[in-house]
Amino acid sequence: MTKYKCTICGWIYDPEAGLPDQGIDPGTPFENISESFRCPECGAKKKWFEKIKD
Repeated sequence: MTKYKCTICGWIYDPEAGLPDQGIDPGTPFENISESFRCPECGAKKKWFEKIKD
């Protein structure tokens, strides 16, 4: 599964791990996360994330 990185702080969303404390189950692709998602480290909006090349 494709990981995404916050371009503001560098935090990485790993879909295999999800983000259970924010209600995002393991296995949830980044594309399926709500547009209201914010980076848990810096609060950046979803639009500030970029796909990490495999």
